[in-house]
Amino acid sequence: MAGTAKRMKLVPEDDYMHPVESASNFNESMYFNVFDPEREIGGFFRLGNRPNEGYAEMTCCLYLADGRVGFMFKRPEIENNDAFDAGGMRFEVIEPHKRLKVTYSGKLTLLTDPTQMANPREAFKTNPRIPAEVTVEYTGVSPVTGGEPVNEDGSQIQLDADKSFARGHTEQHVAAMGSIRIEDETFEIEGFGLRDHSWGPRYWQAIHWYRWCPMNFGRDHAMMLSLICGEGNEPRAGGVVLENGEYRKIKDVSFDTDWDADYYQKSFVAHVEMEDGEKFDVEGEVMSLIPLRNRRQSPDGEMMMTRITEGMTRYTARGKVGYGLSEFLDQVNEDGLPVSVAEGYA
Repeated sequence: MAGTAKRMKLVPEDDYMHPVESASNFNESMYFNVFDPEREIGGFFRLGNRPNEGYAEMTCCLYLADGRVGFMFKRPEIENNDAFDAGGMRFEVIEPHKRLKVTYSGKLTLLTDPTQMANPREAFKTNPRIPAEVTVEYTGVSPVTGGEPVNEDGSQIQLDADKSFARGHTEQHVAAMGSIRIEDETFEIEGFGLRDHSWGPRYWQAIHWYRWCPMNFGRDHAMMLSLICGEGNEPRAGGVVLENGEYRKIKDVSFDTDWDADYYQKSFVAHVEMEDGEKFDVEGEVMSLIPLRNRRQSPDGEMMMTRITEGMTRYTARGKVGYGLSEFLDQVNEDGLPVSVAEGYA
């Protein structure tokens, strides 16, 4: 019988694929972002395999220095969970926890106004679709954090698949180098970012709202700020600060956010308290933002919508300037408002 005590399992082998579970919503996903501080170009790439549902979720998003965004989302068919390779995107683990590679070859919708993606059908129809090629190699600059909570004897914990967002989850700050070609423009990029890997049952509606802010100030200084709220619960803060190759844990974080008329984040201040008592502020200025969404019909026929606003963000903290992402996820209520705003959380 599985024990009741829990511990975190973190092994290099978890960078590879995991056995498919019986839950219909089993998901295995990898995500990478990159931001070049000199060229002010960035992007993120995600593949989420849903083999029991017969498809993958493929996302490619590129932020250009002039404000344009190249974006593509697909649900290509897949038959198994043998690899991250679908919709023109491929992730390769060269050396687990140390070196990985992302490639993409396909079309991108080029948006002069990326907020048009709030209505994806119209955005895809009215903006040009152009060929793109991406090759980025990633090298870890930090330890890997996270893992899979297991029982003390190493056995898996039973999850409620309908309320799950992941069984296991790892994150790592990275250095990145490669090239992006959009139609006849080629950009050589060199910068930093963050990657993550999740596996287990997932519905995007399992979390009421969250703020997730990964950022890099250079090879030896990076952060990830997290504030997560389940429905009916108080927000739970977390995150890490990378210094001298080691992570320090964040005890608490809160946000003061300046919104535009559509409740997209324009700028914000994150108030951070470390476990050792240090306190400081992180200022975020959103340079370019694209609103994304996930919709799912509940068993009783209710259409549920999750809004995810993805902002390429310039960060200032402790006298340093860095770059990264601000990802704000919210369920949307019956009045069309993000629930964190409706419930008074800035």
